[in-house]
Amino acid sequence: MPYKNLFFDLDDTLWAFSANARDTYEEMYRKYDYDRFFDSFEHYYSLYQRRNLELWAEYADGKVTKEELNRQRYLYPLEAVGAGDSALAEAYEKDALATIPTKSKLMPHAREVLEYLSAKYNLYILSNGFKELQFHKMRSSDIDKYFRKVVLSDDIGILKPWPEIFHFALSATQSELNDSLMIGDSWENDIAGAAGVGMHQVFYNLSGRTDLPFTPTYQITDLKELLDLL
Repeated sequence: MPYKNLFFDLDDTLWAFSANARDTYEEMYRKYDYDRFFDSFEHYYSLYQRRNLELWAEYADGKVTKEELNRQRYLYPLEAVGAGDSALAEAYEKDALATIPTKSKLMPHAREVLEYLSAKYNLYILSNGFKELQFHKMRSSDIDKYFRKVVLSDDIGILKPWPEIFHFALSATQSELNDSLMIGDSWENDIAGAAGVGMHQVFYNLSGRTDLPFTPTYQITDLKELLDLL
């Protein structure tokens, strides 16, 4: 298939969100002396991650705002251990959100793959992440130079996997559906979402998931495999 336009998810597809976030939250945990409240960083982080996933699902369904998502995900772990200090949670939130996008870890082989692909294709970002964070992440990791345009759910208030954001991305980049390809690590947001509008997809299957509802156009476990596909 003669693709021209490659749409990349950002977090945990190119920018190593899980590793960068964990590093940040461990720093914040020490800085704010959270050992006062939790048995360990792992105890805190497990509480945070569980509620964070729930809140992102609620945000995608329009049940909570971006501001409420951020407020609740940082307050919840404290509330869960009977230390619901909203002022402390707000300070932690502001510090964490300012620190996360300064981190620069990338997924394995991301830079060399982008270097290769950017000479042959139009590269775009299509992400559900917040505008104030995503651009900073890309600059911190020095990958912003590879992309012609960054399309975010914040731009129209609609998240992947809803079809509207894929149509918006195609329109905003003047791309055609039949020569565009979506590359991402989230089955629900990236792969099912793209398939829903008829766009070909590359599933970056980091977790080795096998219970796939349908066969994606392509499947990889390492970004370097894109060099053989494209």
